[in-house]
Amino acid sequence: MDALTYEQYKECAGYVKARIGGATPEIALILGSGLGDFADRIEDPVTIDYRDIPHFLVSTVAFHAGKLIFGKVGGKQVLCMAGRFHHYEGYRFQQLTLPIRLFKLLGVRATILTNAVGAVNESYRVGDIMIIKDHIKLTGESPLAGPNIDEFGPRFFDVQDMYTASLRKIAWNCAEGSGLNFREGVYMYFTGPQFETPAEIRAARILGADAVGMSTVPEALTAAHCSMKLLGLSVISNMAAGVVPDIKLSNDEVVEAAGLIAERFGKYVERVIEAI
Repeated sequence: MDALTYEQYKECAGYVKARIGGATPEIALILGSGLGDFADRIEDPVTIDYRDIPHFLVSTVAFHAGKLIFGKVGGKQVLCMAGRFHHYEGYRFQQLTLPIRLFKLLGVRATILTNAVGAVNESYRVGDIMIIKDHIKLTGESPLAGPNIDEFGPRFFDVQDMYTASLRKIAWNCAEGSGLNFREGVYMYFTGPQFETPAEIRAARILGADAVGMSTVPEALTAAHCSMKLLGLSVISNMAAGVVPDIKLSNDEVVEAAGLIAERFGKYVERVIEAI
């Protein structure tokens, strides 16, 4: 499937708008690996299977639910993606703009991206939460490459406040009493699906990365193009390759670590939504 036209994006948004009774979601969330339980916090949910949405993508990762859920959290109307899309699933970068552009057309004013990451910073510990302040992407291609759709944003756009400073401040303010340990750091994007090599992790540390992952950046760049406020929250699910000697990385470890703090993290995200 090629990148969508503006009219196709509008068809996608029109279908979702009809399914949620014409409501305007205020906040959108995209849930990362092992964090899907947050969807259970949504009150009066309207659930839409990705397969039913015109022109939408389908999540192929086994532990991603593949559903769009609308309802209330923290007194706000929210739209939640339980399951995201990745380049490693075979999708072109341009296709990964779809969720954020859907949010934009539905009237969403801020998006929260969550993910599970490997720690590059040796002072981090499994179970920590990293508020993303910036990212590094050296993969070359951009999700905004190709013909620009002016209705979403300009051809060339600024990304200095991509991870919105005012939302990061709210995230810090909500951290007290959460029972979680918080950091603020730089996320480095790798395309996956393989985990990074020890040499790549050493390079990432030299470049200034604190954590690595396989998602989030295509969505963040699209949000910046759309002038949408954005908050990125990373759960440290493992120490990255080579940080701890003789430890093999696996997805089971990632999901298990995220699950151990899921309840506390869910309550925290609910407080953040209420405060935005």
